[in-house]
Amino acid sequence: MIVLASASPRRAEILSQAGIAFRVQPAHIPEQHRAGESAEDYVRRLAAEKTAAVSQGTGDVVLAADTTVHLHGRILEKPHSPEDALAMLTALSGHTHEVLTGICLRRGERAIVDCAVTRVHFLAVPAAELEAYARSGEPMDKAGAYAIQGQASRFIDRIEGCYFNVVGLPVSLVWRHLQAILR
Repeated sequence: MIVLASASPRRAEILSQAGIAFRVQPAHIPEQHRAGESAEDYVRRLAAEKTAAVSQGTGDVVLAADTTVHLHGRILEKPHSPEDALAMLTALSGHTHEVLTGICLRRGERAIVDCAVTRVHFLAVPAAELEAYARSGEPMDKAGAYAIQGQASRFIDRIEGCYFNVVGLPVSLVWRHLQAILR
């Protein structure tokens, strides 16, 4: 059995759609970026810490992930307010950014940690549209203040990489590592 160390409904939906059986046991750890830590190191570390927090030594595979948005050296996490969301969306407008998701699969003492990176090309969006979206509520629990699978889909010109990574779980990467950790 896979234990998903996340309360994210998007991650649960991705696993369900892929036909991967799991149960949910969220990890409760502080998600604090460390000074000088790269975006990739940050998401990889958090994913590993989440699996360690819920690992039970039962032989189950514990899966955790953490997603962030990286733009011009800045890490854009979940916004704290509609104004914060608008600031992030304004920064993304007309630019290409990276979405990084660190994953960790842990079974006993063995852990596989990896990271998926997807480049997202954001259209130049009029300020009034960005403001309306920021106030819609949709951005509030999303890294980078947008949901590619939601209303913000109209702002995305194209992506390079895994779509599911942008949603929050690079399922094909998880599947490959799941096969390896179960051997």
